[in-house]
Amino acid sequence: MVRPLVLIPPVVFAAIAGLFAWGMTRQDAQELPSALIGQAAPPVPVMALGTLPGFDDAVLRDGQVKLVNFWASWCAPCRVEHPHLTALAAEGIAIYGINYKDDPADALGFLAEMGDPYAAALADTEGRAALDWGVYGVPETFVIAGDGTIIARMAGPVTERTLRDRLRPALAEALASNAP
Repeated sequence: MVRPLVLIPPVVFAAIAGLFAWGMTRQDAQELPSALIGQAAPPVPVMALGTLPGFDDAVLRDGQVKLVNFWASWCAPCRVEHPHLTALAAEGIAIYGINYKDDPADALGFLAEMGDPYAAALADTEGRAALDWGVYGVPETFVIAGDGTIIARMAGPVTERTLRDRLRPALAEALASNAP
């Protein structure tokens, strides 16, 4: 005869495993919530990345749709997304880079090796700007409307799927919000 108390641990384990499985399938990492959607973009760091052109808060509110991309030379997924960013830049989409917790020499070496898709770039060596933007880790890309409003956030590398399913629709939304 099986005692009812013997069944409690396997039932509890099965319930916890079911909750974990449900949680992993209900939302992908690209859709991590951001309290900044619909809000003005936070300030950007003022530290230039080597001799590259920098940018300031006024650039984020210059009337043009743009991307802000947090990246680092030590970030393997940043290498994966880099060709996609380069292609977007070639299409005329302005991309502003913020190098995250990186040695500036390593960051500049990364761009020399992979190509520089950024209209301008800054260094966030301490990670303070990333905290203000709610960055979980690199890479992360934000779609910014012309008035500086954050339209969307992509956590993780920009891939073909991200481009198709999230980034291009967010860019279209940002462009529509710029229309008179």
